[in-house]
Amino acid sequence: MKRKKLLIFLLCALAVFALCAYGVYSLFFDIQRIKGQEKIQELTSPDGQYTLLAYLNNGGATTNYAVLCSVKNNQTGKTKNIYWNYPCWNAEVTWLDGHTVTINGIVLNVGSDTFDYRNP
Repeated sequence: MKRKKLLIFLLCALAVFALCAYGVYSLFFDIQRIKGQEKIQELTSPDGQYTLLAYLNNGGATTNYAVLCSVKNNQTGKTKNIYWNYPCWNAEVTWLDGHTVTINGIVLNVGSDTFDYRNP
């Protein structure tokens, strides 16, 4: 009986830990939660399926600027963040093809890749 109670306690503790870890990740490390501030560029892919939006974000008086790039799927209307760099003041964007873009020298497949300066 004591083993059963101990097992239930450990499972509950593990579940609480997992929820707390996910919450910390979601609040502080997920680039999908970042909102763009000042739009600096907008480019449509060669095939017209995607639109890349580049934003300059001001972190306040004690931090530098950062660049956020989002990709909007023009067919579905869904938007996702694919590029987050700090410190950064501009976005040099070039579409290589309908699904691949170069942002400040970083090559990304808009369907599957993301770049976050905090994750080298």
